[in-house]
Amino acid sequence: MADRVTVIGWDGSPLTAAARSALGAATLVAGAAHHLALPAVPPAAERIRLGSVALAARRIAGHRGTAVVFADGDPGFFGVVRTLRAPEFGLEVEVVPAVSSVAAAFARAGMPWDDAQVVVAHPRTLRRAVNVCRAHTKVAVLTSPGAGPAELGLLLEGVHRTFVICEELGTESEQVTVVTSDKAADHTWRDPNVVIVIGGKVAATEGSGWIAGRDSFAAPRGWTLPAEAYGGLMGEGELEPLRSAQLVRLGPRVGDLVWDIGCGSGAFATEAARAGAAVIAVDRDPRACERTEANARGFGVQLQVVHGRAPHVLENLPEPDVVRVGGGGAAVVSAVADRRPQRIVTHAATRDEAELVGRDLTQHGYDVECALLQSVQLDTRAWTERERTVAFLLTGDLGRREAPR
Repeated sequence: MADRVTVIGWDGSPLTAAARSALGAATLVAGAAHHLALPAVPPAAERIRLGSVALAARRIAGHRGTAVVFADGDPGFFGVVRTLRAPEFGLEVEVVPAVSSVAAAFARAGMPWDDAQVVVAHPRTLRRAVNVCRAHTKVAVLTSPGAGPAELGLLLEGVHRTFVICEELGTESEQVTVVTSDKAADHTWRDPNVVIVIGGKVAATEGSGWIAGRDSFAAPRGWTLPAEAYGGLMGEGELEPLRSAQLVRLGPRVGDLVWDIGCGSGAFATEAARAGAAVIAVDRDPRACERTEANARGFGVQLQVVHGRAPHVLENLPEPDVVRVGGGGAAVVSAVADRRPQRIVTHAATRDEAELVGRDLTQHGYDVECALLQSVQLDTRAWTERERTVAFLLTGDLGRREAPR
C-alpha cells in the first residue's frame, strides 16, 4: 500500500506550498494529461493517466511509496476523493482543495449559485440531468464525453434555455460562450466543460435564500391542496383525495420525467413539479392548458404544457419515468404502456372499465393493483354529508422486470 496519498485539486492557479511539497516527494503521480505535463511533476515518478479512478486506486493501493492524485477543481466535490476513500482500497488520503469548477463557472458568468442545482452528466445519467434542467431555473451540469452541451441541447427540444458553456477552465485555452439551447448542437465543444443552464419562469422571491440548492419560493404546506388553491373548476378525477393517492403511487422524484395526460386544471402536474420532477402536461382543451400554465406560474414551478389529443400527441414526447393518465381511457393507457414507463397510475368510474384497463396493463407486463376509493366530504358546521366520490384507482408497476432508466 502507498505510504501516503495526497489528492491535489487544480484550478489553474499556482500550486500551494503544501501541494508542491507533496508533489516533490511523490514516487507515483496520477492525473489527466494536462496534470502530468506540469513542470513540477518529478521526472522519476511513475505516471498514471487517469481514466478509471477505480483502476488507478488499485494501482495506488499496490504501490510502495508516496502517491499524488491530481483532479480538476475541488476533488471532494463530485471528485476522486469518494472513490479513493472506498473501503475496498484501504487508502488514507490527504486533500489539498481548490476552487471547484462549478464555483469557477459561476464566477466567470458573474452569477450567484447558492440557488443552483448541480448535476453530473455522463451517458448513463444524461436524461436525468436533462430532466433536472427542465424542472429548475438554474442548473450547473458537469459534463463528460458523449454527454456534453450538444447532447443537452438536443434532449431539451421544446424547452427554451440559455447555456453558459465554460470550456477548459483554469487553462490558457479557457473560453466562455453563451448560446441558446437549440444552438448548442451546432458547435463542437472542448472537454472538460461545465454548462450553466438558465431559463424558465422565475418565481418572485424576497431577500436571500437560506438553504443551498433550493429555490427561495415559499411553497404552501401539504403534498396536495384543495381545489380552491387551483381556482376550482376541477373534474372528478382531479379532486384532492384521488389526486393524493395518485401522487403517492407515482412518487415523482428529482430527475424523473412525469407525463400528466388530461391535466385539467394542472393541479397534479403542479404538485409533481413541486416534488422536483420534470413534468409534461398534456390536454386537448386549450382552456385546460391555459389553466395549467397559470397554476404552475402561480406556484413558481417549471413545467411544459402540450396541447393535443392523446394518444397521437404522445408520439414525439421524450421518454417518461412515471405517467398519470387523467383522461382518454383504455386506449391512452395502452399507448402509454407501449413506452414502458416504470409506473402508470389512472382511475376508472366503473368496475368493468377498471378490469379492461387492468387486463391491458397486465398484458403489457405490468404488475397491477386496484383499489376502490370512496371519499365523503362533511360540512363541519352541521356534520352532514356535502359531497361523495367513488373511483377505482389502478396502478401498473414494472417492478423488477425492467431496471429504471
